[in-house]
Amino acid sequence: MKPHDLVVIGSGTAAQVASTRVRRAGRTVAVVDHRPFGGTCALRGCDPKKMLISGAEAIDAAHRMQGHGVAGELRISWPELVAFKRTFTDPVPQKQEARYAAQGIDAFHGLARFTGRDAVTVAGQELKARHILVATGARPVPLRLPGAEHVITSDRFLELESLPQRIVLIGGGYIAAEFSHIAARAGAQVTVLQRGDRMLLHFDPDLVNWLMVKFAELRIDVRTQATAVRIEQTTNGFLVHADGPRGKEAVEVDLVVHAAGREPELEDLDLAGGHVAVSKNRLELNEYLQSVSNPLVYAAGDAAGMGPPLTPVSAHDGLVVATNILDGNRHKPDYRGVPSVAFTVPPIASVGLSESQAQAQGLKYKLKSESTPYWFTARRLAERVYGYKTLVEEGTGQILGAHIVGPCADEVINLFALAIRHNLTARDLQTTMFAYPTGASDIGYML
Repeated sequence: MKPHDLVVIGSGTAAQVASTRVRRAGRTVAVVDHRPFGGTCALRGCDPKKMLISGAEAIDAAHRMQGHGVAGELRISWPELVAFKRTFTDPVPQKQEARYAAQGIDAFHGLARFTGRDAVTVAGQELKARHILVATGARPVPLRLPGAEHVITSDRFLELESLPQRIVLIGGGYIAAEFSHIAARAGAQVTVLQRGDRMLLHFDPDLVNWLMVKFAELRIDVRTQATAVRIEQTTNGFLVHADGPRGKEAVEVDLVVHAAGREPELEDLDLAGGHVAVSKNRLELNEYLQSVSNPLVYAAGDAAGMGPPLTPVSAHDGLVVATNILDGNRHKPDYRGVPSVAFTVPPIASVGLSESQAQAQGLKYKLKSESTPYWFTARRLAERVYGYKTLVEEGTGQILGAHIVGPCADEVINLFALAIRHNLTARDLQTTMFAYPTGASDIGYML
């Protein structure tokens, strides 16, 4: 077989963007994945999670509006909700393969392993390449505690045919926050074991505190400074042992879910065989997302680990790599103004600098922050959680950071991201006429 101009390991967002861009330039491309084609976001992450959240949002809206013109009880039918999710996820692999075939991209199923600087093997077949892109995504970090074999991943949670009554989530980040909101609204009794001082450490602490009102309303038992140390199987389920602020504690549950973070999925690639340098399970890359030890190899998205672990970053990285392969190393990733959202109900969102980051950089800024459940955006939905925090640089008026929790936060944050990425000022946003009444029409008051 003739060498391909590009072999991509992985079939997620970064892989799709890079392979399409290089193929459209007339180069030969192959894509390899040992899992169904489509990647984490479409099959095991963002999209299927958001499909389940649709059910949680409907239940939450009905509960909030009871006594305000809405009557009767709604409930989530878990099997039906998962079936709804599958209407999106099930067709993805076949559609992706058909798209590759239509573009003239060769598709290979199997685990790719490096056998040289310019070669990988897949199911006993060697593929030579002028360039190789590692876009394998991320995997859950190993839980190194007795009984870890009883823990399911977030991937498996999304495939559950039925929802157990008692669930514990180990970890306190995005997965724990989002899945606890889904499960609790579906009727489960949920406990979160978070070894940190609070949940959602990547978000503003004041806004997280406001959001915890919803956790309390849902009777989610959030135990901070609690580290899981052992999981014991019992006749009725599991006993999760933890060290907490009041000493040793234990939780009886039917299901234990891994929500303690993810890391680049690199272990099975035999990177040493490709002379690809790794340090602490991270690829050693230069500013062009290129391996420092093998210039034929690039990485993108979660596998690269250079930017935030978000789908838009993967797409951005994929385009940067493709352009560098085609034009030479001229393009560097630009992660300014990348918004981040935890899709709790309501969502919490952030973009730009936090207070501590702005202070560490010695920036002078105007801070504005308020809990605003009395604003119309929240009142019309009978939502008790709504608030914001903004940082605007003194003198320039540049928006340094924006943090929102409450209705429409996941959409409004994008306007702040636009401002930060394209150097719009607070005045620019304040003088923009947004449709009213919408979440965006609150922006002027936030600044």
